[in-house]
Amino acid sequence: MNEIKFPETIGDQILYNSSKFSDAVWLVSPETGQSISFREVNETITAIGQKLIETGIERGSSIAIAAPNSTASCLMFMAIVSSGFIAVPLNLVAGSAVLAYTIEHSEAKFIFVADDCRDLIESAVAQQNSNVKLIKLDPCEGPDLAAIPSEGKDFQLENIKSNPNDIALLMYTSGTTGKPKGVMLSHANLLAAGRYISTGHEIDRNDSGLCVLPIYHINGMCVTVMGTIVSASTLVIPHKFSVNSFWKIIAKFNCSWFSAVPTQFSYILNNEETPEDISSLRFARSASAPLSPDIHKKFEKRFNIPIIETMGLTETGSQITTNPMPPGKRKIGSPGMAYGNQIMIGDDQFEALPAGQTGEILVKGDNVMQGYFKQPEETQKTIVRNGWLRTGDLGYLDKDGYVFVSGRIKELIIKGGENIAPREIDEALLTHPSILEAAAFAVPCKDYGERVEACVCLKEKVSVGSAELKNHCKNQIGEFKSPDKIHIVPDLPKGPSGKVQRLKLFELIYDNENQK
Repeated sequence: MNEIKFPETIGDQILYNSSKFSDAVWLVSPETGQSISFREVNETITAIGQKLIETGIERGSSIAIAAPNSTASCLMFMAIVSSGFIAVPLNLVAGSAVLAYTIEHSEAKFIFVADDCRDLIESAVAQQNSNVKLIKLDPCEGPDLAAIPSEGKDFQLENIKSNPNDIALLMYTSGTTGKPKGVMLSHANLLAAGRYISTGHEIDRNDSGLCVLPIYHINGMCVTVMGTIVSASTLVIPHKFSVNSFWKIIAKFNCSWFSAVPTQFSYILNNEETPEDISSLRFARSASAPLSPDIHKKFEKRFNIPIIETMGLTETGSQITTNPMPPGKRKIGSPGMAYGNQIMIGDDQFEALPAGQTGEILVKGDNVMQGYFKQPEETQKTIVRNGWLRTGDLGYLDKDGYVFVSGRIKELIIKGGENIAPREIDEALLTHPSILEAAAFAVPCKDYGERVEACVCLKEKVSVGSAELKNHCKNQIGEFKSPDKIHIVPDLPKGPSGKVQRLKLFELIYDNENQK
């Protein structure tokens, strides 16, 4: 085996880890206690990859995975991309119609399916004319190799050499404003994403990360899977996130970090369970949506764990900014500074604005996607002048280079010609002791064009009226920005990462009212 000086593909990275850190553990399953070394990773994906090659499908073909988190899901992903194919993780909370579109649009040749997802996937496949083949993927045993069709192609996996710019991952967006878009991320993109995570958070071989987000979402895939594979560290991967077992897993497996979304931080904070010995935990990472400063401060005070707030998106393989690790200066309310990327605040012509002025946040770097699959026009709208990628987020840079996010361009509430960022209203509501989650949204209004309303979820065993909540908000941010109506609901619509789908709130409230 030729020594790999600098891994340029994911297959190279796995070979490097296997040769340098053979017996070091990469994957741990809390449910079974199973641990898998880098040597075993290489052996397993080689066996699976050989079977995939024997199918005779062309290199660069898409192969989908429909399964919750498990060691088998991680190994299946690595086997697909290391043998020259494109992995398509299917969003298991998307619904059968969206999955049907994704399967057909991605041109997936096979779908590796866990038993508890099979009914959903069969329903999706039945809605489109593809002859895609479903193959069982057991969370403990891995894929049913005997069920993989063979045309007797005799290729050796070690002779399959991917190019760094070859597409490895086709990750579909949540599609909250239309059909999902397939984000094409190359080997180089994914490795860059993993490096920015591991170096930005000072993760090394002694660390053990806990995966609390689904790996069919970009945060779970690029932060925990790629972050640990690039750093040759350990990944503890339970089948699903549970508030009740969260601290127990950290204590039992000596986890040193985890990456979560604001919703999860809120639920962990409001759970009454006192954690066991968590002295191994160095930091927590927040991403996917802005973290309320109130929740941020309360979490750190209660658990004495620093939260590193970050910002990322699917189109960049997750992270584009991060706050520094302690003792560096963290600014609560900011996802930090550019790390591994360039960040620019642009005007409507994509020209740079000075510090303090609000515009669209643009990013450039090695982790920026190759484009949207079979959607060149959408790609051109998103990757603009000189390779800058439009994030769709509004914000500004302070004098120190820290980013402050105002909100999504499409989510802005325009009341009487004034732009109102929903996030400001959310944060005002979250300072009320009864509120667990909050999300403001726009409602058409003949007088102002749009008016402000909000949905809130209350903490358990709490009763409070909307009038009290409205008055609380007025005291925080004034009458003009405060919601005209506050709707108390049991749940907020969320995507696979736990991010609130704000644009669905109007539909949630007013479609339900019309049905009464």
